[in-house]
Amino acid sequence: MGIGHEIDRVRVGVVTTSSAHRPGFHSQHNFFQQEYIMNRPEKVIYTAKVHTTGGRVGSSRSDDGKLDVKLTRPGTSGAGTNPEQLFAAGWSACYESAMEHVARRMKVALPADLAVDAEVDVGPNGAGFDVAVRLNVSLPGIAPDVAQRLIEATHEVCPYSRATHGNIAVETKLV
Repeated sequence: MGIGHEIDRVRVGVVTTSSAHRPGFHSQHNFFQQEYIMNRPEKVIYTAKVHTTGGRVGSSRSDDGKLDVKLTRPGTSGAGTNPEQLFAAGWSACYESAMEHVARRMKVALPADLAVDAEVDVGPNGAGFDVAVRLNVSLPGIAPDVAQRLIEATHEVCPYSRATHGNIAVETKLV
């Protein structure tokens, strides 16, 4: 487990009915129970509040007015951004800040030109859609072995990395 976090255990029960109905037999019910372990902050230090209307062709606005964007479907000529770009911006910014925290703990001076380029893919998977992420981390002047340790430790601290761990494909590369 990571540093200082609370864990909630949630049990989710699902009842399924067999689609095969045979004459003279009642429907079969199967019950599956799954336990999920969820991280929860020990203390909430900030809550972002955003109101969205219109989905991918709408708009989003934060309650404080600092975010006010038009949304457009990816790959179209619309003037807005899309959720994948917002996710990439949020994750890369958060990841870089988490790396600053990790570097202080490891007593490593980060270069002024540290950068994280995030690429977020979206596409169909079965009946739904999934995302995959690539984080390309530039740490000029840092020895590759130290940089790799920073990258690995940052994934254990970054809220986006922790939230998506085990749920989506994530590749991190030192560039």
